[in-house]
Amino acid sequence: MTIVDAALVLLAGVGAGAMNAVVGAGTLITFPTLVALGVPPVLANVSNTVGLVPGSVAGAYAFRATLTGRGTLLARLVTASAVGGVLGGALLLVLPPGAFELVVPVLLLLSGALAAAQPRVAAAVARRRAARVDTDQGPRPRAAVRAGPWLLAGVAATGVYGGYFGAAQGVILLALLGIFVEGEMTEVNGIKNVLAGVANLVSSLLFILIADVDWQLAGLVAVGATIGGTLGGRYGRRLPAGALRTLVVAVAVLAAIWQFTR
Repeated sequence: MTIVDAALVLLAGVGAGAMNAVVGAGTLITFPTLVALGVPPVLANVSNTVGLVPGSVAGAYAFRATLTGRGTLLARLVTASAVGGVLGGALLLVLPPGAFELVVPVLLLLSGALAAAQPRVAAAVARRRAARVDTDQGPRPRAAVRAGPWLLAGVAATGVYGGYFGAAQGVILLALLGIFVEGEMTEVNGIKNVLAGVANLVSSLLFILIADVDWQLAGLVAVGATIGGTLGGRYGRRLPAGALRTLVVAVAVLAAIWQFTR
């Protein structure tokens, strides 16, 4: 790896960390960057997932105050997300590399579509909150859950996606939690960050134990994502979310086109 390559990976990590702090889908910056530098897609995905773990953990920790009183709920959901993350990571390692390379463009387009839909998802969740308050003449208990088995299945399935690729998994989780879990948007977002972080963490542990990880790449992504996450958390909210989201979608579409034409 040249100095220029290392600088590009570091900058991509900064961008991913900042993007995750503001609108999510930071993988859509780091993963295409690694592949463009000639890293095989599976190795790029593994190293990128490992590198982004510190940012995911920091993001979950930042929302710890919103999780008070949800211990039982979190224990169930974290278990489901962890199981899904392990299964997704195992699928990435067990299936032929060609299978991942074949599905990557589709996953990139799906991630871009999810990122574009994020405002509508958030607005729909907010409307459900308001409707429940009007109907019930007050909010329900903070830890109230509807259709637990369906929520657990959805979280586990999202964990599989997170362990296998993971870009924009937070949007799926936000929609699921908005349907099944009562609470303010900040509380739902806190649970979402924990579950996404768990899926990333367990799949990363699996990759570290039995897969090849390019530690130089993972380290550069980790350093960059930590810097970017800190900057994004401090200044990112001042930037137009629409412009950042447009950037995410554009990166996803261009990366998918590039993958299709390789």
